[in-house]
Amino acid sequence: MRVTIPPNYKPSDKETFMTPVMLEYFRQKLLRWRGELLDESNETLQILQEESTLEADIADRASTEADRALQLRTRDRARKLITKIDEALERIELETYGYCEETREKISLQRLEARPIATLSLEAQERHEHMEKMHRDD
Repeated sequence: MRVTIPPNYKPSDKETFMTPVMLEYFRQKLLRWRGELLDESNETLQILQEESTLEADIADRASTEADRALQLRTRDRARKLITKIDEALERIELETYGYCEETREKISLQRLEARPIATLSLEAQERHEHMEKMHRDD
């Protein structure tokens, strides 16, 4: 059963964390984002198919290939992001969305607004980044 979100609703720290309305708000936000990424991906595919003609000039061909490589990298990033969005949608269904996978503490609403696919609290994310940096420097 889906919940109706009041007009102009924004999650607030003043309400209970991850109420059905709040979960539905983030679910719709993630679905919109997913739809935008899929639309962009389809546009990229269409452009790549239309540009399949070979350029006679070597400089034009190099420029076209560079553009194509950039579009493919962007499409790959979008594909990975869609996977993360799908995982976040699954967490909403399981009602584990909004909680840090490492500490089980609440992820701040500000962080979820900025990065709705977040799986770690800001503190846990900073620890992970610090550890990665330390291991990279070895």
